Amino acid sequence: MTRSTTSTHATPRLTFRGGARQMGAFLILGLLLYYPVGMLFVHAIDDDLEFTAREVPEGGSRAVALAAALIERETDTHRWTANDPIFLPGAALDNMPNFQTGIIYALGRFTIEMADHIGRIRGTSGVDEDLDRAAGLLKYPGDVWWMDLSTSLAPTAASETQYRSARRALLSYNKRLANGDAVFETRADNLEATLQRIANDIGSLSASVERRIDDGWIIDFEADDVFYNVKGRLYAYALLLDALKADYAKVIAERDLDATWNQMLESLRDAAALQPYVILNGDPDSQLMPSHLASQGFYLIRARTQIKEVANILLK
Repeated sequence: MTRSTTSTHATPRLTFRGGARQMGAFLILGLLLYYPVGMLFVHAIDDDLEFTAREVPEGGSRAVALAAALIERETDTHRWTANDPIFLPGAALDNMPNFQTGIIYALGRFTIEMADHIGRIRGTSGVDEDLDRAAGLLKYPGDVWWMDLSTSLAPTAASETQYRSARRALLSYNKRLANGDAVFETRADNLEATLQRIANDIGSLSASVERRIDDGWIIDFEADDVFYNVKGRLYAYALLLDALKADYAKVIAERDLDATWNQMLESLRDAAALQPYVILNGDPDSQLMPSHLASQGFYLIRARTQIKEVANILLK
């Protein structure tokens, strides 16, 4: 009887301890896997150079439709990661957020050109309200979450919320354009001005690439930030200029620019397609440890030169 009683009390005590250890092990394993698995699930650097807008209203702008489609892809199809708080796996990513913010910056620059030049009759019309609204919303910082405790306890507008509003404004403009209630000036001087400003922005990118090459080391934890931000901008410009080719088909045909335009696009695509597994920032003449920023900079400068060449032809 004594032996039986001792056995009855000991068994549940051992089972409880074993279950607690198992639960603790599973919890630790889950925490260890949460970020790496979550990062793999979220991570998406979508540099599909064949990407186009699914729908373009008849009489609307292909470039505006593309800009709206890119916003939708980066905020809805993929997750917007640049503002992920520390408790989400996306916060541990850096290449994807820089790529996404590069795309949005380029779309913002393009929308400003639409509002200031292409979307208005020069000297006789005011700024289109939809374009002006979209341009302002796309200037919104990409790292704002829906709550920022450092500034206020009240909820605020998250980055992706602002960008979705910009998309709706662009779609509204394109719908009005198709109905004949908005302006899209297809003059050569408007296209030339847009190309010059894109070339200037790419020139500023070349300066940032050069500074990182000069200041960095072979293993450089900031080089990939610069690389992917530049990649995002060049990718967006490649798609936008391809769409503008359709919008300005008559002007391009009249100036016999088709071949030159295609060469310009090819240089932008070459730059946007670069995606090494690890970004190295070695000496540009290194045999073993190359500089991926220098490679990107070569395509970047070539694209800028060709954009300016096209712009100069439009001036004649």
